[in-house]
Parts: sequence; C-alpha cells; structure tokens
Amino acid sequence: MTPTAKNLVLELLVAAGDQELPARLAIAAGALFDISENNVRVALVRLSSAGLIEAAGRGAYRLAEAAEDLAREVASWRSAEERIRAWNGGYVAVHSEPLGRTDRGALKRRARALSMLGFAELDRGFHLRPDNLDGGVDGIRARLYALGLEREAAVFVANSFSADVEARARTLWDGKALTASYKKLRVQLEKWMSRSGDLEPDVAARESFLLGGKAIRHIVYDPLLPSPFVDADERRVFIQTTRQMDREGRRIWRRFFDFRDARGALGSSIEERAH
Repeated sequence: MTPTAKNLVLELLVAAGDQELPARLAIAAGALFDISENNVRVALVRLSSAGLIEAAGRGAYRLAEAAEDLAREVASWRSAEERIRAWNGGYVAVHSEPLGRTDRGALKRRARALSMLGFAELDRGFHLRPDNLDGGVDGIRARLYALGLEREAAVFVANSFSADVEARARTLWDGKALTASYKKLRVQLEKWMSRSGDLEPDVAARESFLLGGKAIRHIVYDPLLPSPFVDADERRVFIQTTRQMDREGRRIWRRFFDFRDARGALGSSIEERAH
C-alpha cells in the first residue's frame, strides 16, 4: 500500500531513531511514491502543529515527546521474540466497558493500544490476551497506558474460566492464519532479497520500504501468542528474516540518500559554473 505523506514522514522518523530527518531527504523519499514536495511540506507542518514532530535545527525534524511512546513501541519489534515467556494458561484482561464511547480520539487510542498488544474482545468492553509476555500484567498495563489506554481501565490477571468461556477465548485468534502469514511473508522477503542487488537505487528503496514496512507492521501488531495457538518456530524464523530485510533496507536507503545528495551537489556545482 502506497504511504501517505504523513505516514511516510512518521515512518522515516521512527526508522531514524535519535537522528534528525532533513526535510530535503523527506522530499526525496516522497518523490519515490509520487508524493509532491508541497504535500510533504504540508505533512511536516501539520505533524508539527499536532505536536508529533518538532524542528531540530534548520530544515530538519525529529519526533516530539508526544510520539516517543508510540515510536518506542513500534521500534521494539526487533526484540519481540525476547519478550515471550512460557504460558501457564492464564490471561491478562482489560475491562473498558465503563469508559466513555463518545470521544473519538480516546476510542482510537484505546483500540490502537489493545490491538498493538494483541488483545481480542471476548465480550463488549472485555478484552483478553494470553499472559505470556515478559513483565506480566504490570508490564502490559504500563505499555497499554503509555500507548493511550485510559488509566481508569482495569487491567488484571484472569484465569480459571469455565470450560465454555475458555473454549470461546481460544477462538479469539486465528492461529492457523497467523502461522500461514509468517511463512508467506518470509518467502516474499527471501525472494526479494535474492534479487535486490540487481535493482536501481530508487526502485530498491521504494520496494524495500513497502515490503519491509509490511513485514514490520505485521510484527508490531502480532499478538505474540504462545505455542498452543501458533507455530512459534515459524514466527521466529519470520522475525529473523525481517531483521535481515531491515538491515538490507537501511543499507539501500543510505545508498539512495547518498546518491541523491551527490546528484544534488553536482547540480548545484553545474548551476554555479553556469552563472
């Protein structure tokens, strides 16, 4: 899926980490996806006005404090496997039914937080996920609140369900589909990396952004279910392959930006000599 100017800028800034993103590089990246310079600059202004990014010197930007928790959660995909622990059969539950449902912004943040941490709705306003993540309920609660879940929401351990409720809980996630998706994406990544060296810099940059971004988003929103639900070995190999793709993509984008800088410098030199 082709990114919007806003999404492109945010993904570039998340990938940049602590480094600044010059506007000229954001514009160069936008050109790869037929996003005009004006649209990129408008996105920068709107993201800055929303408090998600901030100026970092002349013509450069970085993530603002308001976006750091979300960026940190997204960037943690590389260590996803390290957060998984043995499952004892219990669940972490979130009860949000008493909370308001009229504030669209709050609802969006709530849904995003629950989705990013793999929760599924058992009953209206009652969400579950297996209690198999490092840090247990305390760690999950802290991450949910950091991602925007209202602090009035109850987050607790739930277990000893009746057989009927346990059976319903086991059907909240499609483990077979998840396992199949790990293999499908892994094969796509491997095939692309096998031919990436033959691509032009701009083509390689564009395709690595789209395919690598797709794989990373899959991990960011993956529920990280325990083995009874999914094939954990297939997931582990997929994440390892995505890490490899990420390294390759970063190398490609550095080459692309260096190429653009060199071409820009050459153009400036020619223009100066012409005058």
